[in-house]
Amino acid sequence: MRILLTGATGLIGREVGKHLARRGDALVCLVRDSEAARRRLPFPAACFTWDHTRDVPAEALRGVEAVVHLAGEPVAEGRWTAAKKALIRASRAQGTRRLVEAVLAHGRRVQAFVHGSASGYYGDRGDERLTADSPKGEGFLADVVEQWEAELQPLLERRPEMRVPVVRTGIVLAREGGALAEMLPLFRLSAAGRLGSGRQWMSWIHLDDIVGLFVHALDRADTSLLEGTAPRPVTNAEFTAALAGALGVIENLPAPPAAIRLMFGEKASIVLGSTRLEPAATLASGYRFRFATLAEALADLVTPLRDGTYLRVWEQWLPQPPQALWPFFCDAHNLEAITPPFLHFHVRGQSSRDIGAGTLIDYRLKLDGVPIRWQSRIDAWDPPRRFVDRQVKGPYRLWHHTHDFEPLGDGTLMRDTVRYQLPAGWLGRLAGGARVADYVERIFDFRARAIDERFGR
Repeated sequence: MRILLTGATGLIGREVGKHLARRGDALVCLVRDSEAARRRLPFPAACFTWDHTRDVPAEALRGVEAVVHLAGEPVAEGRWTAAKKALIRASRAQGTRRLVEAVLAHGRRVQAFVHGSASGYYGDRGDERLTADSPKGEGFLADVVEQWEAELQPLLERRPEMRVPVVRTGIVLAREGGALAEMLPLFRLSAAGRLGSGRQWMSWIHLDDIVGLFVHALDRADTSLLEGTAPRPVTNAEFTAALAGALGVIENLPAPPAAIRLMFGEKASIVLGSTRLEPAATLASGYRFRFATLAEALADLVTPLRDGTYLRVWEQWLPQPPQALWPFFCDAHNLEAITPPFLHFHVRGQSSRDIGAGTLIDYRLKLDGVPIRWQSRIDAWDPPRRFVDRQVKGPYRLWHHTHDFEPLGDGTLMRDTVRYQLPAGWLGRLAGGARVADYVERIFDFRARAIDERFGR
């Protein structure tokens, strides 16, 4: 099936696109910057430059059989200034209007239009148990969602045979992005507690389940409203205790509501507001959750981060098969070409002529002018799919790097999974956690660009 996807570079969009590509669908993505998206997307796609201020290119709809619409200015990033609120509203309402107009004009083969909406529709409702059928609440986000979903009406009127399921997504829990990723730095340091009274309800969903639900809506759901939330919402106090327990850290004092309002301004309403949304319609549609309880979700997402472990994954798709990429990584000296200059990185030698399981590789580098010697060991070597290296000597308490080369489409999804721990325990994380995380991001951003320049075109 040929599918048009918006919001493809976002937290949910990247995973939805990857899932669809793995099962053999062809993806067309509308993105703000097609060149940047080509490097960032972890799946093959034809990319067209588009945003809510311009018409959708007619060519993007050619042969498209379904649309998954996830685009919209992030709500949780930055303060809600007048300009930010206007962009939140316009990117959703105006963007959806232009996409619907394009489908009506050029998408005669489109049979399903899956619309990503938000649980902000219900507003702050205290302990009231809510479902898809519950009436609209009050507030800025509730008004935005109402206007956003109203833009679908021309599809319902002029293409009644088309399925138009709407998924109202709650708080998406993911290790790398979204609300949970913002909470983790303070929780790691035992510097976070419940927000306000802690009695407000949080309607959450694991990233894997929101992706699964969008695919379910694409394949099976009728024109209906689906709740993008797990079966068991929790209060903020319950969430805070569960997150601290999963990390193995101490829960700190609560944050006073006045301090939260001072810090976030009007956006504090999404932090202190209470939405108890339960997925009655979603379960009735036949969807089955992988992570129905918060304990299950946090065990998957957070337990690997105990004992001060940092876990980070980078992915990029390259239009070359794994066997074409693998020889480059068989020469340790090639690492110099994909490591940023500020590290002054140099390969000093290796213990065997050919790299394989057990090979020791010695490096020299500088960080902030300080010379560092590093030795790694190849723990696993499985050409052309996977190899693993681990620091034997170096600055980290733990550095474990898994390189995966997954065939995807007519190319390769290359995945770097890094687990690391800083020395000196809690003190090391306090003193250098953010700085080291920034260095690691810069290193792998450079690496991705260098590999793309070599293999991505």
